[in-house]
Amino acid sequence: RQSRDSCGGQTPALCCTGVQRRSLQDPCQGGTDEQEETQAPVTGRLGHDPAPLQTCAPSGSDLKPRYIQRASCEYQAAVPASDDRFLLQAVENLCSHKVSATLYKQLRQVCEDHVQHLCTDALDSLVFLKKMDTCWQDHCRQMIMVRGIFLFLDRTYVLQNSLLPSIWDMGLELFRNHIISDKMVQSKTIDGILLLIERERSGEAVDRSLLRSLLGMLSDLQVYKDSFELKFLEETNCLYAAEGQRLMQEREVPEYLNHVSKRLEEEGDRVITYLDHSTQRPLIACVEKQLLGEHLTAILQKGLDHLLDENRVPDLTQMYQLFSRVKGGQHALLQHWSEYIKTFGTAIVINPEKDKDMVQDLLEFKDRVDHVVEVCFQRNERFVNLMKESFEAFINRRPNKPAELIAKHVDSKLRAGNKEATDEELERILDKIMILFRFIHGKDVFEAFYKKDLAKRLLVGKSASVDAEKSMLSKLKHECGAAFTSKLEGMFKDMELSKDIMVHFKQHMQNQSAPGPIDLTVNILTMGYWPTYTPVEVHLPPEMVRLQEVFKAFYLGKHSGRKLQWQSTLGHAVLKAEFKEGKKEFQVSLFQTLVLLMFNEGDGFSFEEIKMATGIEDSELRRTLQSLACGKARVLIKSPKGKEVEDGDKFLFNAEFKHKLFRIKINQIQMKETVEEQVSTTERVFQDRQYQIDAAIVRIMKMRKTLGHNLLVSELYNQLKFPVKPGDLKKRIESLIDRDYMERDKDSPNQYHYVA
Repeated sequence: RQSRDSCGGQTPALCCTGVQRRSLQDPCQGGTDEQEETQAPVTGRLGHDPAPLQTCAPSGSDLKPRYIQRASCEYQAAVPASDDRFLLQAVENLCSHKVSATLYKQLRQVCEDHVQHLCTDALDSLVFLKKMDTCWQDHCRQMIMVRGIFLFLDRTYVLQNSLLPSIWDMGLELFRNHIISDKMVQSKTIDGILLLIERERSGEAVDRSLLRSLLGMLSDLQVYKDSFELKFLEETNCLYAAEGQRLMQEREVPEYLNHVSKRLEEEGDRVITYLDHSTQRPLIACVEKQLLGEHLTAILQKGLDHLLDENRVPDLTQMYQLFSRVKGGQHALLQHWSEYIKTFGTAIVINPEKDKDMVQDLLEFKDRVDHVVEVCFQRNERFVNLMKESFEAFINRRPNKPAELIAKHVDSKLRAGNKEATDEELERILDKIMILFRFIHGKDVFEAFYKKDLAKRLLVGKSASVDAEKSMLSKLKHECGAAFTSKLEGMFKDMELSKDIMVHFKQHMQNQSAPGPIDLTVNILTMGYWPTYTPVEVHLPPEMVRLQEVFKAFYLGKHSGRKLQWQSTLGHAVLKAEFKEGKKEFQVSLFQTLVLLMFNEGDGFSFEEIKMATGIEDSELRRTLQSLACGKARVLIKSPKGKEVEDGDKFLFNAEFKHKLFRIKINQIQMKETVEEQVSTTERVFQDRQYQIDAAIVRIMKMRKTLGHNLLVSELYNQLKFPVKPGDLKKRIESLIDRDYMERDKDSPNQYHYVA
């Protein structure tokens, strides 16, 4: 700061504070007015309109250099005064007399001299930063004051000269050129700031307001990017690269992901608190790249399977959110997610030892996967679609068996006695089963086993609910079309028609004679709708034979031209029995009925005698006797005791039989699938497939007339709805050539011609 009593031709300097003696001389009168004032810092009070000072400055060509010099000298002495009206008026007067260029030049020189004298001594890092901040704050305050005084100059002369910086920009330029551009000052400032940020990242508390002020200074001086940001990002990159490598070795995946989230949050907070907003994108990208992008595969290999196995929903959610921030992150997560589903699902499907629980395990796995997609992966369409593809891939790695087991699982849910679920819960279970059904390629296998089980439920009266049965049928129809369910719907129609026929038959019996001891109910089945049953000849009691003949005459009398074939395997009856404890009723199969009725004629029979009397096939008779003598309800006593029925075993009537129920069901044996049934059903499916392949080949060849082998195979794959091997197709083509449906081209063996 300088103060002078006279101009003496020297450059005026700014004085901001202090007690000054000033001499104001009227240029017109030559008089002197002296006064003493205590100066308060000038803060640019421009909000009021000061009263104009009465000055007698000459105008135009009368202006003498002496006046300009004197006015400048008076301005120099007047700067520190608390009353700034004179200063404002003096600046306006000088500008009005066309000395703006000189005034601007002198003002710049004064400011430059002042800035050059600022202290930049080498001090301790933190002390230096505080001194630099104080220096910057003082400079800003002073430039605000100077701009307020020279506002008229700034808004007239400077504004009209585009090459000149405004007074404020001039102050920034001077500070930048003389302070920050100094290599030692800049280096010490930047290094000090970086050191504070490093300490804060290490967990120490630092002066954030100091950092905010200094970084704001660099931004205002337009050196933030070149002098600070590049070096800051470089150090950040090195820090997090080393930290990522170290922590990936030391920490488990959930703990590591928590650390990454914490670091991202901290850096975001730094941007809000003291870094320039433009640094946010490169800074966050740097953290994401070093802590996530470089370790995507390692994180997934180390932790994804574990998180999915334990159903760690919060950790999976965090992983998805973090991976979504990184280029290629979602894709990597998607691929590992798909591999996990395939691996886990294959382990369920491929192992025959797990067949019993396969479908339930698949349903539970699907629920778990759906929950992860819903909650953790935010229903991302790519994850949903790939999950479906993965399920379809692994569930068909074992042909046919999953389809068979899904059909049996449906059967277990729709059977009477299934008290696991209410109607609403059963509906939800069926919906979930249908989702698995969609993934299956061999839907014809499902249809065959479902039809066989449905037939048993309907004929043996074991269906839990007709509404549930029809609901399932509706779902299958919606999924596969009317052709898929036409035979199943025909089975229900047969059951309805049979009820009407039985109403008329009972009326007929009442009109014919007195009711007999046996109440007969017959189901009339259309052969095309129902599974194929091998006719079994057994020796029925005379009363049953007579009733069958009566019904046959009644039915054929109403429907001429039809043929009836009795199926005894699915017949069942209710028998009344008397024991010492009292009367009981048994719900039994027809085979069980024939065996038990023998004990009206005697108390004990050998296995051979029962076989001779009933005519039941050997293996079926063993199953029947096992259910009566070795099950929970032991109506017969087997001698010798044992679980298996052997030749020569004898069976006695159990007069001491006791049971808490009055009506006892022993015919569950009818619902159980034998190995022979399972094999024959599978064989029928394969036979039907051969017919479908033959029909498809003939259909294609009839339309195309001539076709190459590869094109024919391609067309067949498009038309057939079940998985088929190229070798099987080749066999069917050869079979059709042998049967003269088509022929090979004589010149090209791979070319086929249709034979009309």
